[in-house]
Amino acid sequence: MTDSTAGVDPDRVNGWLAELFAPWVQALRLAPLDVRPGEVTLSLPFDASLSRVGGTVCGQALVSAADTAMVLAVLAQLGEFRPLTTANMNASFLRAIAGGDARVTARVIKPGRTLTFCEATIAGADGKPAMHATATYAML
Repeated sequence: MTDSTAGVDPDRVNGWLAELFAPWVQALRLAPLDVRPGEVTLSLPFDASLSRVGGTVCGQALVSAADTAMVLAVLAQLGEFRPLTTANMNASFLRAIAGGDARVTARVIKPGRTLTFCEATIAGADGKPAMHATATYAML
């Protein structure tokens, strides 16, 4: 796996979000806040439609945001699109997020030719971690 992030910036990440992901993922309205080689930080705006009873953001939305951010971190590591698929993912929910935007930070832990390992943390508006995820991606 190469590390050629020349040209990978928030605009490029926005392009990937628009071109590569399903409409329901785009509906999360994820927006890049910071892009570095092998690391991406996204904003997940609060939306009542992503909430469950009690006004907390549902786990499905958080897992989707984490998976999307980790894929983008891999692409930022590569510097370009390369087909990949989630081979394994584990999520730990630490606390609820309610009524505010979340911050999703994903990074590549170990890039590889056939498998790439990543992690993501989602924090609530207060900056406290609410979810931690790890994933393995098969590089196609």
